[in-house]
Amino acid sequence: MRTFLAAVSMLSALPLGRFCPTETELRRSLNLFPAAGLLFGALFYGIGWCLAGYCALLPAAMLLALLPEALTKGLHLDGLADTADGFLSGRSRERKLEIMRDSRTGSMGVAAIFALLGMKFALFASLPPELLPAAAGLMMLGGRSGIVLYIGMSRYARPDGMGAIWYREKPFAGILLALLLPSAAGWFFFGVPGCFAGLALTVFAFVWSRITKRVIGGATGDTIGCCEELSELLILAGALAVC
Repeated sequence: MRTFLAAVSMLSALPLGRFCPTETELRRSLNLFPAAGLLFGALFYGIGWCLAGYCALLPAAMLLALLPEALTKGLHLDGLADTADGFLSGRSRERKLEIMRDSRTGSMGVAAIFALLGMKFALFASLPPELLPAAAGLMMLGGRSGIVLYIGMSRYARPDGMGAIWYREKPFAGILLALLLPSAAGWFFFGVPGCFAGLALTVFAFVWSRITKRVIGGATGDTIGCCEELSELLILAGALAVC
């Protein structure tokens, strides 16, 4: 139970009282990221159901694009922005890593945030209202599952950092859950085409791991956060494609 709470604490800003995970619990929590994603997915399925039933489509789409960032206080969105600032800087590998460590957000980071949120809004607004709950729930599950798949396929680019603890051992149980849970949820909501959700996330995680290895030599906490945001976007695009 404490390992699951550690996963929830790492992936959200939900209040957990005085709970303080140990280093071992944090390391093992990676295996339960998809399970935590299932919890967040259920939460956002309920939010999506309420918005679809009592709110116009465009405001509902905007809220579903923004509310996940409230759940994490923009943690993954910050990773997206820092990754964009570093990767699009045109500098050397070492300088890119320095830029990504900088807490300030540059012009490329701001552009990436606007582009991502704009695309999420557009995808939600393009879905039939009755599919908003399913898309929102699967998006939250897919984002957290994508993290596990990416970490399982990559290596850490720095000798230390927030994400280094998850690279000490392969999260085999987490990888299995990251494959099965999105596929099962996708099948439940979207039928046979939804079964490929896990495969799509796996392909994306592999491609993203090759890109980050080529650009900066591996993964960082920022590229992990970026992977989460892009995995959510991939799930929404897939939901629109099969609806």
